[in-house]
Amino acid sequence: MSREVNFFNFSINKILSKNQSILDQAKIRLLYYGFWIVAVAVAGLFVSVYFQHQVLLSITAAILFFSVVVLFKYLTYRPHWRQISHALLVIATLINLNNVFIALQTVDIITIQIILLIILFSFYMLGQSWGLFYSLLNLIPVLAFMVLEYNSNYFIALRPEKVDQSTIIIGIFANFIIIIYIHSHFYSAFFNNIKQLKETGDEQQRLNGQLEVAIDKAEKSSQIKSEFLSTMSHEIRTPLNAIIGMSNLMMMANPRPDQQENLNVLKFSANNLLSIVNDVLDFNKIESGKVIFENLKFNLVDLLQNICGAEILKAQQKGLNFALKIDPLLQNKILFGDPTRVSQILFNLISNAIKFTPQGNIWVKAFLYEDKHNSIIISFIVKDTGIGIEKNNLESIFEPFTQESITTTRQYGGTGLGLAIVKRLLELQGLHMNVSSKIGEGSEFSFNMEFAVSTERVRYTADKSLLYPGNELLSSLKLLIAEDNPVNVLLMKKLLSKWNIIPTIAENGERAIEVLQYGNFDLILMDLQMPVMNGFDAAKEIRKLPDSKKAGIPIIALTAAALNDIKEQVLNAGMNDYVSKPFKPEELMEKIQSLVTAVPQ
Repeated sequence: MSREVNFFNFSINKILSKNQSILDQAKIRLLYYGFWIVAVAVAGLFVSVYFQHQVLLSITAAILFFSVVVLFKYLTYRPHWRQISHALLVIATLINLNNVFIALQTVDIITIQIILLIILFSFYMLGQSWGLFYSLLNLIPVLAFMVLEYNSNYFIALRPEKVDQSTIIIGIFANFIIIIYIHSHFYSAFFNNIKQLKETGDEQQRLNGQLEVAIDKAEKSSQIKSEFLSTMSHEIRTPLNAIIGMSNLMMMANPRPDQQENLNVLKFSANNLLSIVNDVLDFNKIESGKVIFENLKFNLVDLLQNICGAEILKAQQKGLNFALKIDPLLQNKILFGDPTRVSQILFNLISNAIKFTPQGNIWVKAFLYEDKHNSIIISFIVKDTGIGIEKNNLESIFEPFTQESITTTRQYGGTGLGLAIVKRLLELQGLHMNVSSKIGEGSEFSFNMEFAVSTERVRYTADKSLLYPGNELLSSLKLLIAEDNPVNVLLMKKLLSKWNIIPTIAENGERAIEVLQYGNFDLILMDLQMPVMNGFDAAKEIRKLPDSKKAGIPIIALTAAALNDIKEQVLNAGMNDYVSKPFKPEELMEKIQSLVTAVPQ
């Protein structure tokens, strides 16, 4: 029902609802108007048999009329059509069997009509199972009576009543009217239901068409967005590469104190811009579902010290105390996991802690939460004495491009993506971030992460001279650089000159192949986006060279692009590794060193 109705309701409109199906509404209408037809017919039969002084038939007609009135009233108060249908069928069955076995003691056309009515009504109203039940409940006793009567074996002490022709005519006419009404009503209901299903199917087909168009648009939009971000990344990272690279070179040249200060500001601003670009690209990668977690071997202590190394300087510049506390039980363990993503999570949390702490302390803690022998669960905690977070904002701070308030954004800056990235990375691993905070007292972010444990023991090497400028191994290398951007070429020449390396330059991929064929080189630094022939195609052609030594030369891709699958593309093209621009000199040096260790000295 669409609304509650009172007991004195007689309107059918108040017991119909839009929530009901067409068939349910049809069943309620059938009962509502059918009761009127039956009431009139039964009243006529009652009058006819009453004046004929047929006691049993009069009582039967009176009971039937009373039952119809009661059920009609119940229908208009509570339209439970299923219960009402069962009640009607039980009453009709009792009356039918009473007429056959007691009142009339015969099977006539009215009996047949009543059985037909019960069959039609039970199947239409209650379905196949109940239809069969009520049909057999009436047919079997009647057939049994006919067999007994045929063999002259049926006899009771009560004399059967006889009705005149007018009563028979009234009964036959009323039954036919009801049969025709039931057929007509349900034919109309079924037809409307089929029509509605067809319309619904057509509408569903139309909506599916619109959905396919919308999905296609969304996919194209996503592709365009990814391509746009990749292009913008390349265009932003390329000049950033020059700015950060030149800053590094100038800082390596022992500048005066005033120059050092200016260079620090320049490098800090460039790194901030790079961080914003990286946040946007990382978030896009996470949202597109293209994040793949690696399972690499790493030393957690070294990782934490590297993460916190640069952050300690930032904290000290603000006058903050920074403390890194590592559980002694973790000191000698080598773990398997994704150190890049662990670094990303902790870096964002620590950066936020420093940003939103005007004075006081920053604590970074890692302790053994549970040891499972083959794996361990580590608790990471980043705590500060900063401005704190309102309790009702603890959920919203993890939404993308969101900070606690507009005032916070204006005062402290940032894109509001750091915590969103943290939350998504943890959720993708089935992990949860715990946050507790008090305004004016600080915040604490913590999470647990499980790692597989290696049986290898930590081995520390004191000699790391191979990673520093001036190494004789690096100075003897012959490098080929495929790069079309003159600023990047200048930067690479200056950087490599610090390591006593004089590179050969090729302005595109095609030229790089030509130079390689006529010269001997130990390694190629390959830009990916170049005119004439790009880095991918150039690497594939190099791997096809007939000279096995030249075909197997190590190739490091240098890219400012931000494609989600850049690593896969680089490896598929036959290159050995890649470095994203802007790159850290030590990162490039380490990768060069790792690829040329087999070069004879």
